[in-house]
Amino acid sequence: MDLQAVRTFVAVTDAGQFREAAAALGVTQQAVSKRIAALEKELGVRLFTRTARGAGLTVDGHAFLPHARELLRAEQRAAASVRPGRRALRVDVIGRRLAPAGLLSGFSRAHPGTDLDVVTLFDADAALSAVRSGSVDASFRALSLPAEELPDGIEAVRVFDEPVQLLVGPAHPLAAARAVTPAQLTGHKIWMPGLVAGTEWAAYYEDLAAAFGLTIEATGPAFGTEPLLDTIAGSPDLATFVGELTRLVWPADDDLRRIPVHDPMPVYPHSLIWHRDNPHPALTTLRNHLRTTRPDRGNTLTWTPARTR
Repeated sequence: MDLQAVRTFVAVTDAGQFREAAAALGVTQQAVSKRIAALEKELGVRLFTRTARGAGLTVDGHAFLPHARELLRAEQRAAASVRPGRRALRVDVIGRRLAPAGLLSGFSRAHPGTDLDVVTLFDADAALSAVRSGSVDASFRALSLPAEELPDGIEAVRVFDEPVQLLVGPAHPLAAARAVTPAQLTGHKIWMPGLVAGTEWAAYYEDLAAAFGLTIEATGPAFGTEPLLDTIAGSPDLATFVGELTRLVWPADDDLRRIPVHDPMPVYPHSLIWHRDNPHPALTTLRNHLRTTRPDRGNTLTWTPARTR
């Protein structure tokens, strides 16, 4: 149905005259008459009775009027749903328990009037494709591509370096340590069954293992976070790595310990990526928030892969 004709029908109804409706719509009276005639032909009924005093609704016109108004309201809602600044800012995070979700939560608290639509895509390739196509406004990812190799139009900036911690059970030899160095982890088996070959997080931990001579095992079934924590809690020799802001909950009797790693501190580099032509005003607000809230690690010696952006 021609919404322009529906809008004209409502304008004539409200004005009571074709001439006044034409003036309100900024068109000629002839154009109004043609639109109404076309709408009546499409519906197969007469909508108005013409009199010397103006235009009055027929019985069918009265029946059609509430539906016409609803069609115009639906048109407004549809436009608002995709209009930058009116629709929610759609942001991809790697996981809802991980640091980027926490960063977005902090942004939401600081800007409660900004609507967010949070999604989780699989890996950096999927995220870059979604940003490029416009199906998401931004994504948090660890990128190893140099700027000149990013897809056309894609921008990226490092927004958060998340310290990597060691997670062990109470029987592990390092359970009582207040902190450990990467060198002290040599010879200990670090189990990370969630590493998927070809992903950005697998590449990060492969580089970490190579840099410090660590043994990271990705073999075995990955049944999720809870089974992994149960295994670590009961093992005298297995450990795993977790991000400092990764939200984990375990039974009290598991007695798991999160141990900081220092000298150097491995940090996982989270970058925000977006398309430079994206006009959503909340995207600029998010970028400014992340820039001003990025923690200052001072003189702390940190490590990231050399190829990291």
